[in-house]
Amino acid sequence: MSRPRTPVIGGNWKMNTNTESSRALAEAVGEGCRSIDGVEVFVCPPFPYLRRVGGALKDAGGGVALAAQDVWHEPDGAFTGEVSAAMLLDCGVSMVLTGHSERRHVIGEDDGLINKKTIAALNAGLSVVLCIGETLDQREKGETDAVNERQLRAGLNGVTPEQMASVIVAYEPVWAIGTGKTATPEDAQDAHTKIRDVIGDLYGADIAAATRIQYGGSVKPGNAAELFSRPDIDGGLIGGASLKADDFLAIIRSATG
Repeated sequence: MSRPRTPVIGGNWKMNTNTESSRALAEAVGEGCRSIDGVEVFVCPPFPYLRRVGGALKDAGGGVALAAQDVWHEPDGAFTGEVSAAMLLDCGVSMVLTGHSERRHVIGEDDGLINKKTIAALNAGLSVVLCIGETLDQREKGETDAVNERQLRAGLNGVTPEQMASVIVAYEPVWAIGTGKTATPEDAQDAHTKIRDVIGDLYGADIAAATRIQYGGSVKPGNAAELFSRPDIDGGLIGGASLKADDFLAIIRSATG
């Protein structure tokens, strides 16, 4: 039975790499993806390396998309340290993350700001990976579904049905990011099913069925295939393992099955 949605694997490099290592990693990923079919792949390098990584991906082939880790919601102005959607497009970026757990829980972004960023990116023509997920405290209190629903509804507020074709949702249980802990495939599937139900309530069954939902949280070559085999898990947003080309490519291959 074929998958109803094309799997998508993203590599979030966070605040890692330098000029040379970012290019080498991009080249290795791009070259490796030339022999992999049936999966969409993107990488999110730090802002200073976007152009260099974008050039390396083009040179390598493989169809890997260039994505950014964040965006500001205003088009220009006195916003020291921020980067606009137009600037990202000018650097060759086609996708951007919004609401990553580290932006929420380390930087302190709230649902309203994340929604503004999501809307601004979509209106500019970028695709968006909207990240949602609960903390360990929220999970232990039984609030996983409520937190996911609140973040999802807030993040998508004002997003049109047409724009949903450019939205990927990434479920990232905060307690599993960079900790070595991973949600069981059953727990992840349950969360993804309920996330898809919320999308259905907002946009209808057809859009819910078409929207891809990634899992993010200590995905590795050893657990990727089992996670991706679940019907509502449409790939992964990969952190640490995306910094090693061999590991990242192994995860990408796991999504082809």
